[in-house]
Amino acid sequence: MSKSVILVTGASAGIGNLTVRSLAQAGHSVYASMRDINGKNAPKMRELQDWSFSRGLDVRAVELDVLSQDSADAAAAKIISEQGHIDVVVHNAGHLVVGPTEAFTPEEMIKVFDTNVLGAQRVNRATLPYMRERQSGLLLWVSSTTVRGGFPPFMGPYAAAKAAMDSIAVTQSYELARFGIETSIMVPGAFTRGTDHFPNAGKPADRKTADAYARYEGLMDQVGARLSALSPADADPQAVADEMTRIVNLPAGQRPFRSVVDFIDDGAAAVTEVAEGVREEFAQRIGIDDLLHPAVIA
Repeated sequence: MSKSVILVTGASAGIGNLTVRSLAQAGHSVYASMRDINGKNAPKMRELQDWSFSRGLDVRAVELDVLSQDSADAAAAKIISEQGHIDVVVHNAGHLVVGPTEAFTPEEMIKVFDTNVLGAQRVNRATLPYMRERQSGLLLWVSSTTVRGGFPPFMGPYAAAKAAMDSIAVTQSYELARFGIETSIMVPGAFTRGTDHFPNAGKPADRKTADAYARYEGLMDQVGARLSALSPADADPQAVADEMTRIVNLPAGQRPFRSVVDFIDDGAAAVTEVAEGVREEFAQRIGIDDLLHPAVIA
């Protein structure tokens, strides 16, 4: 396995933070990105770098706000100036919102898409020119089982944004194949512990409309309790970080197009298997099967 230069977005906590650590432990040079690394997130970045230094690993800080193209461009330029290339981009940055879909204003929904969809687009526009020039690389997208599996109500804007991001990932996989740039889509299931995903979830500002759904009060707590009961004792988000590290470590051409880590089994793995078969068959029918990434379900 060769050492790769890897950019991980949204590395302040949760799966992103775990992935930075796992990739560094595998011997890679990892750029942990987050906003405001000299301000609000300075303690988080310092803790991550202290952890890395104490183990002789290579974790580096980079300021990156996925809501800003200038920030994404500056982050990519910094990595290139220090390393000369970028091998892997892990699109992990995202934000969960929870509440009645009706209660979210269009502007609030745009903000969800801005982070979860357009954020990845900004990072791609910043990094892909370097990858295309080098004719190699890997985009590793963090999707969600909400795209193809069962999911509870009151997650409408988030689920829609994840579906949009997933669709862009698939489209770009074709468009980048002839540049030697691979695509893998990581599909985590729901984790009721081990991340700040749900505790930090956003809520709609329109409390009047949200309160009109009072007849559903307690439903999300009920769903959360049921998900917790369905989760086995070893349901740890570290498994997602481990799987992404395994994917990065695989030789080019042998990486799975999609990999599902879902301890609850909400059906996404079964749907994915069928969908990938259809995708491969249709690509062959229209003559673009040379652009297919190996449709392996891990």
